[in-house]
Amino acid sequence: MYNICMDKYFSEKVINRLTLYHCILRDYIYEGKEYISSKQIATLLRIDDSQVRKDINLLNYSGKSRVGYIVQDLKTSIERTLGFEKSKKAYIIGAGNLGMALAKYDNFTSYGLNIISLFDNDKSKIGTEINGKKILDINSLPDSVLGDGTEIAILTVPGMFAQKTANLIVKSNIKYIWNFTPTVLEVPETVQVWNENLMGNFLQFTYNI
Repeated sequence: MYNICMDKYFSEKVINRLTLYHCILRDYIYEGKEYISSKQIATLLRIDDSQVRKDINLLNYSGKSRVGYIVQDLKTSIERTLGFEKSKKAYIIGAGNLGMALAKYDNFTSYGLNIISLFDNDKSKIGTEINGKKILDINSLPDSVLGDGTEIAILTVPGMFAQKTANLIVKSNIKYIWNFTPTVLEVPETVQVWNENLMGNFLQFTYNI
């Protein structure tokens, strides 16, 4: 799968690495460091520094000989290329433990993701707030989308309710689903799904332990 960013096609692996570079650059800025080399980035991520240089070249950004990259300029270049500057509105569908945790994560806004509100069917939660975001009745989802044009749904409901909820999301005219459930969703071709496979990632990490 490939994603388009600023009229360029980047693979998921490249985008993933660029976001990791961005995290490192944020730390460098916090520490007051002005320059960074491809070797320093590569060492922190345990990858080859030639891969780092290749990725950064895709940004049409170059460093200074024997000095490296200007940290702030490289960070800005990554943000511009990956579209951090363009705010994207999203709903969290499912106000359980995971949904609540995501709602409390303030760093999403640094990457252009603006979580508007949460939706659930639990009457005891509807009308309450988490981190300044209101929890609404799931049945009001279609009207909410119609009102503010949100196109991203972050799906965190239990697996047994995932497909039924996805059907409602599709009917509500939401075009992008970030799926945190352990369910492979069936959606129309006009709707894009990104599956966040938490257990799959865990098993890859622990496979050789």
